[in-house]
Amino acid sequence: MVARGERVENAVASEPFGQAVSSGLRYARFSPPLLATMLRAAGFFLFASAYWALLPLVAREQIASGPALYGVLLGVIGASAVGGAFFLPWLKRKLGPDRLMAVGALGQAVAMVLYGLARVPTTVILASVMAGASWIWVVATLTVSAQVALPDWVRARGLALYAMVFFGSLAIGSAMWGEVAAFVGLPTAHFLAALGAALAIPLTWRWKLQTGAGADLTPSMHWPAPLTAQDIEQDRGPVLVTVEYRISPQDREAFLLALEKVGSERRRDGAYRWGVYEDTAEQGRFVETFVVASWIEHLRQHERVTNADRLQEEVVRRFHLAGEPKVTHFIAAEP
Repeated sequence: MVARGERVENAVASEPFGQAVSSGLRYARFSPPLLATMLRAAGFFLFASAYWALLPLVAREQIASGPALYGVLLGVIGASAVGGAFFLPWLKRKLGPDRLMAVGALGQAVAMVLYGLARVPTTVILASVMAGASWIWVVATLTVSAQVALPDWVRARGLALYAMVFFGSLAIGSAMWGEVAAFVGLPTAHFLAALGAALAIPLTWRWKLQTGAGADLTPSMHWPAPLTAQDIEQDRGPVLVTVEYRISPQDREAFLLALEKVGSERRRDGAYRWGVYEDTAEQGRFVETFVVASWIEHLRQHERVTNADRLQEEVVRRFHLAGEPKVTHFIAAEP
């Protein structure tokens, strides 16, 4: 981004805790790959939590056993998960992440049906074998999907949000299925959870997993440092950035669609307001605007832009008729 004046160095300080949390939440909101992963995770763990919450009751009430059987069942789930992990690379190559998660969710549903039907140890052990293997397939697929959606600067915060959805859904689901079992009985609670897990597959299918895997999220550093005519305190703001484009009028719709994707990137990396305006007196003249809370937050934007963002910006710039779009920085005036 370039403006009139002299170049300034942008040694950017680290974010305060509250602002860092806000940045992480904003990134998740405007990152379709991460948002899709968290939605799929919530749809799965809310129902799969049923057998974890109800397993001690299955061992005690349906099988008429006790702690020894419960310990065996946990051991079987763990051993099956380890065994299932060996098949993960092959399954991912054959199925891809979305179908692999669907297979894992169906495996969880079948396991919960078996838990509901179990009256002898053999059935509940078979259910535990299916539960362990399918659990690791889903958890590994979701975790990788969250990781590949995040650049380095926000990876810890994004994974913390994913973990919050993971454990939050388990906690809410466990409490919910405990109440359901108390009201309708253990078998019916398992059957209802299995039905919910199966229905969640088509209901959440539109949100694809690991779509961020092909994106280059390394910092591009292709925005030039802003040029200023005066010293600017880093906490001063808000900052208004405008980018002026001149395009052929017949390219209007395609240009706006491409620019909308750039707008999501601006908001994801720090802007709290974004818009695009066209000149009423001159066809083909557009001004993109975005507002950032402070000067230092805008400098952070420069460091957060990725190579994938640069490619999308190049798509937009191809519509510009001559040279580079004109970029101007404004900062809130103080008397």
